[in-house]
Amino acid sequence: MNKYIIIAILSLGSMASALGQEVLSKSDAVSIALENNFDIRAATIDQEVAENNASLLNSGYLPTVNGSAAGNYSVSNSNLSYSSGADTTINGANSYGANAQVQLNYTVFDGMGRLYDYKILQVNYQLSELQARAVMENTLINLFTGYYEIARLTENELNQKQTLDISRDRLQRAKYSYDYGQNTNLDVLNAEVDYNTDSISYLTIQQQLRNEKRNLNLMMGRDVSVEFEVDTTLVFDGLLYNTLAENAQAYNATLLQERSRLTSSHYGIRTAQSAIIPKIGINGSYGYNYNHNAPGNFLSEINSTTGTVGASLSWNIFDGGKSNIQRQNSRLAYENQQVTLEKAELTLETQLQNAWTIYQTALFVMQAEAKNLQTNERNFDRSQEQYQLGQITSIEFRQAQFNLLNANLNYNQAKYSAKQAELALLQLSGTLLQASF
Repeated sequence: MNKYIIIAILSLGSMASALGQEVLSKSDAVSIALENNFDIRAATIDQEVAENNASLLNSGYLPTVNGSAAGNYSVSNSNLSYSSGADTTINGANSYGANAQVQLNYTVFDGMGRLYDYKILQVNYQLSELQARAVMENTLINLFTGYYEIARLTENELNQKQTLDISRDRLQRAKYSYDYGQNTNLDVLNAEVDYNTDSISYLTIQQQLRNEKRNLNLMMGRDVSVEFEVDTTLVFDGLLYNTLAENAQAYNATLLQERSRLTSSHYGIRTAQSAIIPKIGINGSYGYNYNHNAPGNFLSEINSTTGTVGASLSWNIFDGGKSNIQRQNSRLAYENQQVTLEKAELTLETQLQNAWTIYQTALFVMQAEAKNLQTNERNFDRSQEQYQLGQITSIEFRQAQFNLLNANLNYNQAKYSAKQAELALLQLSGTLLQASF
């Protein structure tokens, strides 16, 4: 790539940064994501559906009331013969009528099936809350994976820019030395190659950074073209394994979901048992009837009201064994859910221990990389002094520069990996939504 093109692109990038951009804080990123993220919005709608299903209006506890009404009109032509021998013809005789009825039905006792069906709906609503919480937690993990990746690339961009500035100074020094006959053209060519290499690396990081920012905007459910900067400050919590393990048993979203499903399976057994218990219901109705008969009828009008009350008893004595199969299957479903819960508990314990090991290793690596960075900084400072005094070659200086850059990149990677390992532990412990980021 032409060096003048590289310099122009870098200058444009620097000018864009100088204009200033929104600093997206961690708390603002969380707020925007919780409000706009598409997965969270869909989970919230599902939760509202479960809340509606768990309403008393969907429980079967309330009576049902039905109303009906009807009307009729007819025109008839009649020939009437009387026992006296007289005949009468009636043409265009009108008759009409109307009726209306209101009927109420209520199940007084249904073998407790209605009660446990309602409890299952309540459990399903609690389950939907846990599922929505799990979606939020996964969204936050993905959110901060992207946020910290942007922070890492931001710091890498700064480190690469510093490396590029050093390479530019070295190139200028090499040119001056060549002009004054203090070195060969080979030193100039080497310096130019290193400068071009660092320029390409800098542009690559800028491209990656722009892509990650667009991805984060998408995750937050906002315009992907919004420009922003991130907070690169990291704060680590003093996590304790015993506390994490206790919280995981009490608050882990996956474990709580399996416990809710076990409770629902228990209620399912009671619902199936209700099929063989007698059921009692009451009903009542009130009706009004009016008929205007055509001439020639014995009665010209009928106007009546009727009120009725009743009670019913039904008992499923034998249904061919269907209810017995349902009871057996409900017990098997409960046993199966117990197995699933035991697996979830053991899986959680395994995941927690693995995550703790990863976290401890990540902290150690971060500390080791911090010390390595300090060593490379001192080595570079000394190498830079020696290079300026002509005591080491440009190749040796380049190696020290390269080692410092890698030390910075490795340290950035280590510290953000440690933070992500910490967030994974908080998610497993069920306290991610209450954590400070």
